[in-house]
Amino acid sequence: VKTNSKKQSIEVMEDGSFLIRLNVPPVEGQANARVIELLSEYFKRPKSSISLVSGFKSKKKVFEVL
Repeated sequence: VKTNSKKQSIEVMEDGSFLIRLNVPPVEGQANARVIELLSEYFKRPKSSISLVSGFKSKKKVFEVL
């Protein structure tokens, strides 16, 4: 996750991981909440089916999508 970018985007990397760029700061969980919103749109799943498993304060995060 890269915060404070000019535009928001989701990129699939060669290894199958995602590079997510956000236009919000990493303050008080704003970035984590926005990642969940973007993943919800990307996977066409409700936000309630996506949860942050690890990396709460890290740029490398693991999300679970049900």
